[in-house]
Formats: sequence, structure tokens, C-alpha cells
Amino acid sequence: MGSQFEELYLEEALLQFRKLKEQADKALAQASSDDFFATLDPESNSLAVLVKHVGGNLRSRWTDFLTTDGEKPDRDRDGEFEIRTGDTQASLLARWETGWQRAFDTIGHLKPEDLSKTVLIRHEPHTIVQAITRSFGHTAGHVGQITQLAKHLRWQEWKTLSIPRGKSEEFNTRMSERFGSR
Repeated sequence: MGSQFEELYLEEALLQFRKLKEQADKALAQASSDDFFATLDPESNSLAVLVKHVGGNLRSRWTDFLTTDGEKPDRDRDGEFEIRTGDTQASLLARWETGWQRAFDTIGHLKPEDLSKTVLIRHEPHTIVQAITRSFGHTAGHVGQITQLAKHLRWQEWKTLSIPRGKSEEFNTRMSERFGSR
């Protein structure tokens, strides 16, 4: 693996994490304050819980990434799935932003030579590539849940986050005109 490939990988990892956050933020922006705390049934997570959990997970995984276990001793993972006194929409969104910023800052500062290092997540060794992939997959799953729940709750007012139904051919034509065929 050459340095150029490693640099491209790190750039792409950061880009894809940013795209995940953008999608989630656009979904959350469509939800009302009441929607934020709503659950579909007693076993379902609300947008608030998902935001709390993702924020907590990202903070834990990406804080002191190269030097400490990704499961920080001060993390209360079980508590991330409960709405407690003091858990306001503003406080949970601040936690969300902190977690994402920690991920962006850490990934953005990784160097190609870091990819050969090993980190721990719950005492289990991971290569840096494995840790990035694990975090991305976990986060992407929850971003999908956030998007689906927000869409369900706002169904009549929902504005699509991707290509609208029935518009794929039109989109593909625009992309072909923009980038040409290869």
C-alpha cells in the first residue's frame, strides 16, 4: 500500500463521514420538537435517543483515538438509550455535534503512517482501517434509522434527501451531461 493510496483512503473516509452527518442533519431538520422525542412503540428508539447514542459513541471512539481504548471509562452506553432529566433537544444536539466534531478532527489529523497502527475497542485490537470501517458502519446504520424515523414522522411534509421517486432517469441524464460517459 503506497502513501498516495493511504492519503486518498483517509480523505475518502472523512468525506463519507461528513456525508453521513449531512444526511442525518437534513433529516433531523425536518422533524418537529415533538417528533424528536417520539417513539413508534415502547421498544423503539426516538430521534433523541439515536442522537444521544451516536454522539456518545463517536465521542468515545474518536477521543484520544490512537492512545486509549475506544470504549472510554466515562461512557454510559446504556444511559444513551434512556431519556433522562436534563436531556433536552438542545443538550442532545450539542452532544451530537461534539461527537461528530471529534470524529472529523481525529480522522482529519490521521497520517498515512497511522494506518499501520493498532487501536483497541473494548479491549479488542483493530487496525486503523478496521476501526474506521467499524465506526462508519455503525454510524451509517443509525443515520439510516434517523432518516427512516424522521421520514415516517413527517411523511406528509417530507422532502426527499436523495433522488425523488420517478426522477432517476432525469437525474442520470443531468449527471451524464455534467460528467460525460466513461
